[in-house]
Amino acid sequence: MQTWRRWRMLAWLVCLLPALAFAQTDVALTPGIARVALAPQLGHYHDQEDADTLAMVWRRVDDARMAPLPGGAEAFGFQRGTFWFHARVVNRDPHEPRWMLVQEYPLSDEVDLHVRYADGRVRHFAGGDHRPFAARSVRYRHPNFSFELPLGAPVDLLVRVRSQSSMQVPLQLYTPKAFTEVSRDAQLAIGVYYGIMLALFVYNLVLWLWLRDASYFWYLCHVSAFGLVLFTLNGLGFEYLWPGAPWMADHMVPISICLALVAMLQFSRTFLELPRRWPPGNVLLLALMLFFVLFGIASIWLPVRISTPVASRAVLAGVIGIVIATIVVLRRGYAPASLLLLAWSVFLLGTAAFTLLAFGLLPKNFVTEYGVQIGSALEMLLLSVALGHRYAALRQENLRITAEANLRLERKVAQRTQEVRSALLRLEDAHARLRDSSRRDGLTGLYNRTWFHEAFRDLVQQARQTGAPLAVLMIDLDHFKSINDRHGHLAGDDCLRWAARCIGRILRPHDALLARFGGEEFVAALPGCDLADAGAVAEAIRRALGEDACTSGETRIRVTASLGVHVLDPRTDAGVDEALGGADGALYAAKANGRDCVELSSSR
Repeated sequence: MQTWRRWRMLAWLVCLLPALAFAQTDVALTPGIARVALAPQLGHYHDQEDADTLAMVWRRVDDARMAPLPGGAEAFGFQRGTFWFHARVVNRDPHEPRWMLVQEYPLSDEVDLHVRYADGRVRHFAGGDHRPFAARSVRYRHPNFSFELPLGAPVDLLVRVRSQSSMQVPLQLYTPKAFTEVSRDAQLAIGVYYGIMLALFVYNLVLWLWLRDASYFWYLCHVSAFGLVLFTLNGLGFEYLWPGAPWMADHMVPISICLALVAMLQFSRTFLELPRRWPPGNVLLLALMLFFVLFGIASIWLPVRISTPVASRAVLAGVIGIVIATIVVLRRGYAPASLLLLAWSVFLLGTAAFTLLAFGLLPKNFVTEYGVQIGSALEMLLLSVALGHRYAALRQENLRITAEANLRLERKVAQRTQEVRSALLRLEDAHARLRDSSRRDGLTGLYNRTWFHEAFRDLVQQARQTGAPLAVLMIDLDHFKSINDRHGHLAGDDCLRWAARCIGRILRPHDALLARFGGEEFVAALPGCDLADAGAVAEAIRRALGEDACTSGETRIRVTASLGVHVLDPRTDAGVDEALGGADGALYAAKANGRDCVELSSSR
């Protein structure tokens, strides 16, 4: 039993050592001092059950049973119960009778200041976002209290803080002038930040209205939602938007965080083209979006001490998910993702600093307090640049695709043009063949009577222009009907073909025009031949036919011809019909003279 008592006494002494070691000293406000941080001389007490009365806490102060701030930190994270803070100040500046106590954290629910003077008087001031905004001494986003400090007399300051939000109690004493200067500078910095956001919003709104790109729309949603988050965290929402609505002051923190994360995730999905470039990452971000949508709805009813920590932690998870998706898409060759990765990395650092401060894991300083603003401003600037880079890349890609399509189209047009040209050439060739076929006799291959008439007109015109004679020969195979009757029509056809070849061979040196005139009759025109020359040519034809025989199968058939020759005088107006009529008359004369002979036309 004695041993047990000794161990209990030792444990009690160990627990009491921090309090014994903490010798709380007075805060001396000497001339020239305009701002004092109370943390080094601040004692605190955590009433976890929220059971102690004000009198009980004053007794604890009088008994020197207040503990120092753990590690000098002013942030305790999310804690239940009530926190009490005590400092004793002595004003030694005769020119500064009035001072202001400012809690530089805007989200505390209830902040009460009890000022106890040396004569026993106690004044009470109330603040926090569960109290009317007008209750503050100065209309400012941070809870603040203005009070008198008599010269040379110690004054006890007892601050009670109760909140479902993060327990951060950076208590500062200011002279009115110093507070005005600090608040002015802070408002300027905040104004610059929101000015940047407004400029980015308007700039990208114009681009979205012009381009109708979904990425710009979700960027605008992200800027708006995250602006609402910071407006709430900075205390400006309670100051300007809902000064009489404590519920909004509490619940808008997790709700706005969820809205911002949904917009961030959707923007990243659209910008990175995840459904096409990395489907698993698309599913990951969709799952995170679903979580934030559901949790944002649940935050309407959940207590703030639960919803705010969860939402704060989930911000890191959402940004890490975006960073992972960005890295994967970047490794797959999507260049615009590099700027997106840099933007989210900067935002992640700023958000991590602010989140760790909220949980009491980092000390309060400029970087940690304004980490979200710094990180988000850089992130939104980089995202805007990334959107411009992505648009330029897409434009270049579209130009490349258009150029390739135009090149393919030009090649296809050239190919089709060549095909059409070839088809036209084939058509022209076919047309020429068809035209030639229409001009030729199908049996002998010689020109037909119709075409001879057309060609002979041209020869007559040339003869009149040059004054050269033009001879016409009419050739008729003798007794051709008897050949058909005796040997058959096929043999007769062979005789016609043989005669055509024989006549053509004789006429070829004379550049003559030869045609089948009809049946067994042939007609020829000899430019530049007078009657004697034409008669000689006709005689050569007659002999060539008579000296040889046509072979049809095993039968040799003798073929003779009667020829009439007529020469057209170019000095007369005689036409085609007169020339053919003259040759035809000479032909009938040859037939009348016993056939197998040549007769010359006497008419010129």
